Amino acid sequence: MNSVLRAWGRAFLSQWHGKLLLMSIAPFLLALGVWAVLLYCYLQPLVDQLHALFSEHNLFPTSTSWLRSVGLGTLTSVVPPLIAMLALLPLMILTALIFIGVVAMPVIGRHVGLRHYPQLAQRKGGTILGSVGLALGGMAIFIGLWIVTLPLYVFPPLAVLVQALLWGWLTCRVMVYDVLADYASADERREILRQHRWRLLVIGVVSGAAGALPGAIWLGGVMAVVLFPFLAAASIWLYILIFIFTGLWFAYYCMDALAQLRAQEVIIKE
Repeated sequence: MNSVLRAWGRAFLSQWHGKLLLMSIAPFLLALGVWAVLLYCYLQPLVDQLHALFSEHNLFPTSTSWLRSVGLGTLTSVVPPLIAMLALLPLMILTALIFIGVVAMPVIGRHVGLRHYPQLAQRKGGTILGSVGLALGGMAIFIGLWIVTLPLYVFPPLAVLVQALLWGWLTCRVMVYDVLADYASADERREILRQHRWRLLVIGVVSGAAGALPGAIWLGGVMAVVLFPFLAAASIWLYILIFIFTGLWFAYYCMDALAQLRAQEVIIKE
């Protein structure tokens, strides 16, 4: 696990590089602009539909009784808005992930590759369309599992654990592709995933625990509903910072793994 810890230390130091800090602004503004429009147009209709659904099926007494039984009676008046916010959260993650993949990951890959691995040739085994497609496919699975596990939010420690595992799988799936897109061939990327799968999953799960934290700020009951626009912006910003650090962590580990793989190929040929 020394290689995982070494990559973490190098990522932590690189996180504070001026160019990388400035780089977080563009995807943040893009995601914020998209969600400002979407929330303005669709948030209230979504809340109204959920309220009508609860009224039609007489779900308010059931939800009130259940929330009071688990000590969350203060949330009974804001159940539809909270459900709407938790349902929108995975979509916010999706937009942040896509914008990071398109805007930030190429910069991160070049930053790490040119500064620390100048000897590595770029074999262009990935594309932007491939990255977006992989992110969309992963997010479709992620959203489905997220919805299934929403009831776990009444037990925050268990919810954080489950979300960390989900994030571990998703970040490993997406980040490995993105950080190796310019430098590794498709065969090299598959070989690195095969050889380092468990260590990469460890990086993903640890990052996933951090990725679950922004969702916790949405659990503030009535205040979460009142401050929703500000919490949404804060969540997007936190997700982007976490994604950038995660990208750096994966980049350092994967670049080192790629350098070792090519060194082994040279030895075998000789």
